[in-house]
Amino acid sequence: MMAVEHDFGGQHTELKLSIVEAYLKAFTLALRDKFRDLWYIDAFAGTGSRTTRTTVDAGEILESRPIEIVETRRGSARIAIDVRPAFDHIVFIESNPTYCAELRRLKEQNPNRDIIVVEGDANRAIQESIEWDGWRFARGVIFLDPYGMEVEWKTLQAIAKTQAIDVWFLFPLAGLFRNATRKLSDIDSHKRAALTRIFGSDAWENELYPTETPPDLFGQTDRHRQANVQDLERYVKGRLETIFPKVLKPLALPTNAKPQRFSLFLCISNPEPKAIGLATRIGNHILKTGISSNVVPR
Repeated sequence: MMAVEHDFGGQHTELKLSIVEAYLKAFTLALRDKFRDLWYIDAFAGTGSRTTRTTVDAGEILESRPIEIVETRRGSARIAIDVRPAFDHIVFIESNPTYCAELRRLKEQNPNRDIIVVEGDANRAIQESIEWDGWRFARGVIFLDPYGMEVEWKTLQAIAKTQAIDVWFLFPLAGLFRNATRKLSDIDSHKRAALTRIFGSDAWENELYPTETPPDLFGQTDRHRQANVQDLERYVKGRLETIFPKVLKPLALPTNAKPQRFSLFLCISNPEPKAIGLATRIGNHILKTGISSNVVPR
């Protein structure tokens, strides 16, 4: 059977995945002998692989058309399986049945690993199943890389409540910018519901649109958003800090082009100072370099 192509990504995807991979390696290395179980959860797992297409100009001498080079590279799911020291348990959540079939094939190719494939909505799966007494003896990393603005505030709250899971969250800043239009009156019911869902309440209305404009010719007033992209990123970080003990300064993606489309956050749910210090040291190093870290406890 031919593998399903999952065609997405660019430079920022390569960097994002390299950062997550580096953190996973440092995480298992640091905690392997300290906890009974180490978990990795991929909430929007895709197929495990991704297809990239690059167009190369063959040159005038050959007098040929540009050549398209198609490559299959590892996605986050395959990267998690390859991490050494290995995770004890790996959970892939995906709503697309075709992608789930690929993930199950990936599981079959690794019969000695404890891999769980959950077909369904990531928010429902996490909110209904993440609470577990066993987190006292376990630690985990979850990767939230949604296709859009799917991640609900309730999902983040459920993860934070475990006090055991580090969260890599690729926040769709461009989606927030589109939904939080300049004028509050331009936000329709669909966008309003989406913003309330991702922020956990409708307080964003007063916080992002604090001042009312003077009446126009017809006596109508409105409220405008003054916040730019960087201000919106700071607002998101502030909201995350209300439920996570520590949220690192995010990486703006893509790094080589404008406008900024994403913010890659690392949120730490364990409130213990030693845990925060270790995760912060590793995370900050990796976010600055994008390469594997040797920052482990001495």
